[in-house]
Amino acid sequence: MKVEILLYGITRDIIGSSRHEIEIAAEATVGDVMSKLRSNFPDLQRLTSLLIAINDEYANDRDVIDSGDTLVLIPPVSGG
Repeated sequence: MKVEILLYGITRDIIGSSRHEIEIAAEATVGDVMSKLRSNFPDLQRLTSLLIAINDEYANDRDVIDSGDTLVLIPPVSGG
């Protein structure tokens, strides 16, 4: 199945777009998707802190992604 990923900040810069679509297996987890993204975009491995949401809720690596879900990669934010 395909899942849409929304990207912000440095993740958008690394991937080169604010949206990315990836093909994943049924019952894939957030961790599975992140492994695939890090393999395809090695610069993502530099990020020591990255929050991930499925639709509107924060997720962890073990959360399963359902068809139609949207992942959001939320990088660290600095400023004041």
